[in-house]
Amino acid sequence: MAPEFEEFHAELRSVAGDLLAKDRAVEWQALVDAGWVGLEVPDELGGAGATFAEVAVICEEMGRAASASSYLGSAVLAVSTLNALQPSDTRDRLLADVASGAIRLAVAVESSDFVPDAEGADRVLLVTDDGVVCAAATVTPRPVLDETRRLATVSATPGAGDVMQFDGSPTDAHARLLQRAAVAIACDSLGLSEAMLSATVGYAKVRHQFDRPIGSFQAVKHACADMAVTLAVARQLVGAAVEAVAEGRPDAGACVAMAKSYACGSAVDLAGKAMQLHGGIGYTWESGIHVYLKRAALNRSLFGSPAAHRRELAKRYR
Repeated sequence: MAPEFEEFHAELRSVAGDLLAKDRAVEWQALVDAGWVGLEVPDELGGAGATFAEVAVICEEMGRAASASSYLGSAVLAVSTLNALQPSDTRDRLLADVASGAIRLAVAVESSDFVPDAEGADRVLLVTDDGVVCAAATVTPRPVLDETRRLATVSATPGAGDVMQFDGSPTDAHARLLQRAAVAIACDSLGLSEAMLSATVGYAKVRHQFDRPIGSFQAVKHACADMAVTLAVARQLVGAAVEAVAEGRPDAGACVAMAKSYACGSAVDLAGKAMQLHGGIGYTWESGIHVYLKRAALNRSLFGSPAAHRRELAKRYR
């Protein structure tokens, strides 16, 4: 991240953290009012004209709060898809409507089986080999392990809706959309990992056993230290991926694959370790750790499993 943006990102992170701490379930209009939906929408269309680096800050805070919202599908993916299209009246109108909150879109990037935030969306953007189709669709909810996310199967009438073309190679544009989706999930996993380490260290300071805080025991110290090291590696990889995607660098694919595979895989381990170090309370509904563990487990499989991304990385060495 460029030094001149560090203060801005810190302020954005603070504001987002305060808002998300008030309520885990954030309504669409609240996201619009906060200006997060239109971060990457050009300012002439009612947005902030920001970059993916700012979107990544919000994604990380969403993960830290285990927030239930439509931000992933209807803001991150929707705006990214529209920005990848050739300029047109239809595209510009959709961007302006999304930024103002007049419309909520969902995006079927990989397939129509598990589409994020399609439930309740006004229309669906269907990414095809020829371009993007914006159409009304039949939505069937698909319950998943993580109750903070909403996935659904969508089916649109063939030939219905407006067809818009990508600005450049459709194959490259599709690949960039998948990279953005994957790194957004990696940011979410980074945020929830940070929350798990913070919660565990805080608990180790106040939980006493044998008249001593459990954090004073060597085994607990080592476990927390291992969590901190894992988190530090994830933070570096995710930061590099965000920067590569925001700048549109040629190495973005490799950076995203490394970040997605490591951050999302380690998030499951960190949430499990947090549950273990919380002892008996970690397995109770009141602790809230189960929410993070289930979110981490879903993040691990969304937009490419760690194994799938590592296979892509391995191709560089063949």
